[in-house]
Amino acid sequence: MAFERASGILLHPTSLPSRGGIGDFGPAAYKFVEWLAAANQTLWQVLPLNPTGMGNSPYSATSAFAGNPLLISLEILADQGWISKDRLIRLPLPRGRSDFGWAYQAKLPLLREAAQNFLNGAENKDGFYRFCLENAWWLEDFVQFDLLRRRHNGAAWTTWEDALKRRNPKALEAFSRECRTELDVDRALQYAFWQQWKALHEKCHGHGIKIMGDIAIFVNFDSADVWAHPEIFQLDQNLNPTAVSGVPPDFFSATGQRWGNPLYNWQALRARKYEWWVQRMRWATQACDYIRLDHFRGYEAYWQIPAKDETAINGKWMEGPKGALFDQLASALGDLPFIAEDLGLITEGVTALREHYGMPGMRILQFGWSDKGAHIYLPHRFEKNTVVYTGTHDNNTTLGWWKGCTSEKEKQMVRCYLRPADDGVVWAFIRAALTSVADLAIFPMQDVLELDTEARMNTPSAPEGNWSWRYTEEQLKPELADKLARMTEITDRVPVHATTRPENRETNRGTATAP
Repeated sequence: MAFERASGILLHPTSLPSRGGIGDFGPAAYKFVEWLAAANQTLWQVLPLNPTGMGNSPYSATSAFAGNPLLISLEILADQGWISKDRLIRLPLPRGRSDFGWAYQAKLPLLREAAQNFLNGAENKDGFYRFCLENAWWLEDFVQFDLLRRRHNGAAWTTWEDALKRRNPKALEAFSRECRTELDVDRALQYAFWQQWKALHEKCHGHGIKIMGDIAIFVNFDSADVWAHPEIFQLDQNLNPTAVSGVPPDFFSATGQRWGNPLYNWQALRARKYEWWVQRMRWATQACDYIRLDHFRGYEAYWQIPAKDETAINGKWMEGPKGALFDQLASALGDLPFIAEDLGLITEGVTALREHYGMPGMRILQFGWSDKGAHIYLPHRFEKNTVVYTGTHDNNTTLGWWKGCTSEKEKQMVRCYLRPADDGVVWAFIRAALTSVADLAIFPMQDVLELDTEARMNTPSAPEGNWSWRYTEEQLKPELADKLARMTEITDRVPVHATTRPENRETNRGTATAP
């Protein structure tokens, strides 16, 4: 599908300055949408919204379909009568980094209390019953998995008693009867999540803003997906992986990277006409307008590592589904609103696959200044069908990169090519992205705020300290919106149908209200 020339901001909802330990879909999210509109931005890119597993990474989820309940706004639930506002007094003010530990210990119990109140007291639950019926195909697997996981103190599903591990129908039926109330609470939380996300999504559309979501190619082994569908993964008779994901040794690592996700049984998936993938992508395209396909290379060929190995050295390349998967998706879904994450060492086959389906690739400005032949990341080498970023969630902030990760030679190249103005190197990068021929230009919020390394979202391979950055309410300044709005307009990145014109910026800054 064709992408209009536009620009936007990369910001995960957990980075919003919400009350409750981490960012959520509450008032701060609506204020951010108002700010985007005032800044003439028509894209909001988020990371995966699924429930997180180890390390709180949005790319390490316990379900490919469920929403992370911590993103539910208790303030909106209180406005809707699910919980008394007096119960929210203990919610901390939105200061400092996200505190996932506090959110799990204090916010999640309040969310469950609110869900129980709704189940006990709501006069009209037709919407909830309809949600449960229409989404039973993923919802029942998830709520059963999530509750069983809690009952087993977080232990992996392969350690559960055999009848539950192997999904014996009688055992699952008995469990569902015994735990009906708790399962209903989990269903109600998923209902609340998707209702709030739908309302926020509609708010974005009201301002001409589209949401770009993110799909990780692999899923966690300890997830509802593998537990419910072991036949579509490479598992042995004991339901343990026979091979896992990763990437081969390269310049950055002599032993490669062993990610550890189970690999798909693509032959079994093909026999089923890729039904699970069609369901996954249909769900994703209902939740978001565009989808970034993480690790796009894996659809053409993936690195298969023996599960018993501790490193990626002994892996080998295996053919992915290639066009067969995308043909099936196109047949089922029509236009494919996909953006291919094609960073790193990309083969001609990967490029051909992406181009055949008209998917834009990605270019990162921070990568363009090396003397190792990375000049495809400089604007004069871009094609129209491209998404340019100053950096991504895996990069240092542009200011942090400039101050701590560049050589003097690289700095000289930047100064020669970009000629930074009085407002500094970060805005020079933003200007370079906006003025480029690339159809889409996206900036992490940290770069718009000109923040240093302490605002970095993720350092790949670092086990701790990731995913917790948040901005403060005071940082979301109108003058920043004005500056970005002018630059966006002059570089022809305001679509003609957008509702946010420069003369309307003042009204767009009105007080945000939740649905």
